[in-house]
Amino acid sequence: MKKITVFVFIGWVMLGISCKKYLDINTNPNQATSATPQGILPQAITGTASVLNGYNSYGAQLVGYSANAGGYGGFGTSITYNFASSDFSGLWSGTYDNLEDYQAILNDTLTSQPQYLYFNAVARIMKAHNFQLLVDAYNNIPYTTALKGVGKLTPTYDDAATIYASLASQLDTAIALIHAADTVTTVDVLPLGNTDVLFGADMKKWIRFANTLKLRLILHAQGKATFANTTFDGAGFLTDDALINPGFVRDNGKQNPAWSNWVFSYTGGAANKAWMPNTFVFGFYDGHTLSDGGRGYTIYYQFPSTGTNRLGYESSSLKASPDGSFWYAGSDRGGTSSGNSTGILKGPNAGYPILTLAESDFLQAEAVIEGILPSGDATALFNAGIAASFRYLYELPDGTVTGDPATDAATYQSDNAGNANGYLVDLSQATSTAEQLEAIITQKYLALNFINSHEAWNEYRRTHYPAINTASSATAYETFVSTVSQSTRPDRLPTRILYPSTEGSYNPTNVPKGISVFSSLIFWAQ
Repeated sequence: MKKITVFVFIGWVMLGISCKKYLDINTNPNQATSATPQGILPQAITGTASVLNGYNSYGAQLVGYSANAGGYGGFGTSITYNFASSDFSGLWSGTYDNLEDYQAILNDTLTSQPQYLYFNAVARIMKAHNFQLLVDAYNNIPYTTALKGVGKLTPTYDDAATIYASLASQLDTAIALIHAADTVTTVDVLPLGNTDVLFGADMKKWIRFANTLKLRLILHAQGKATFANTTFDGAGFLTDDALINPGFVRDNGKQNPAWSNWVFSYTGGAANKAWMPNTFVFGFYDGHTLSDGGRGYTIYYQFPSTGTNRLGYESSSLKASPDGSFWYAGSDRGGTSSGNSTGILKGPNAGYPILTLAESDFLQAEAVIEGILPSGDATALFNAGIAASFRYLYELPDGTVTGDPATDAATYQSDNAGNANGYLVDLSQATSTAEQLEAIITQKYLALNFINSHEAWNEYRRTHYPAINTASSATAYETFVSTVSQSTRPDRLPTRILYPSTEGSYNPTNVPKGISVFSSLIFWAQ
């Protein structure tokens, strides 16, 4: 009671000596100056979908999913790879902005307040997810002294491998908090309720998501980072696709961000048509590398006659994009009527994938062959990953599954098992651990096609799969490297992007110097 009285007295004193400020007409009384965890969480998770949309676009051009279309110019560093600090700078600012939201939840939900344990745990998991995005793009980044607001405007940079280890520990802490919340009896633990636009307040799914993120961290950094705990919670890993959906709908600012970016605006205007399918990835569907009509027809408009290109080749004779984007395979191309399709860009109301079941299965398959998971059937997990990819692509925005993805996945594997690349679809044909890894990463590459492209780019830099022909004479079906690459590496690809120019301007003492897009590696890369 005494404490309350003091604050009331101070409040009256401030009011008495600052009436002019209190009545300042430049202060908007309708603008919130603070928010509750319940108010922050849904918009923070929705913001992560927009962040991921930027990473997907960045990864798609680098890893061979998309190429510049004909009839357009000014691609510059997009095709030379000689990136400047302005290229992809939105990844940095967008991710840190989103991290501020999760940090705000953590600041308001101390672990000593058991009623907020679920919110605290979820914020930790999402922070780990977002910081991994940044490490995978930039390597060393501000971490321990980041997100301090005006208290630390020039944060120091932490070692990337150390950050990875810390993220894994934070995921362990989050899982422990969820279990603790499940057993609290002294107070009412606040449920996530409808603030959870990712898992609908299913805390077991949050644990599985955290396990899966931790497995990805360990696989990326095996042998290059030291983890305090390499075991996983008994809830296991993701058993379905993790989709962000706050209620996406065809309306201004309310659409799935990928739909707005690549297909149609809410008014029906065509979105970005300056990019088209890359010939390299198309070869895994049209028979050049593998035959995959099931996913090919589902992903690509007018498959197998879809126009493709090799990154860097510019010609006015290239077939222009039809209304909308090549990535949208729906037969209805009307801007205000389309949007109920299978494939990658399903509709303005579709959930945005943060991590798919297919990726989860392939992570587990690799972990089994690497001995990170002490038990499990790598072949069964590999086959499950392929089936999960088919199922995701065959789903409509409302989750209804069309066709028979399980049968088509099995047919795809049996039809390709007898050719020279049979081990890429049938793990039992692999004759070495290297071939097993190549098969797993190649199938993950196909499962991530324009869905989480940045992760496919990470996996290529980590493993150099899918394999490409590095010879200058390589055809567009053999490599996704730009024809006008300025890279000095043997594979003629970049290794990373540069820190944004804002870091050089506002944090010049701490930002790493001498970074090269052609020789500076992310710590887990080769």
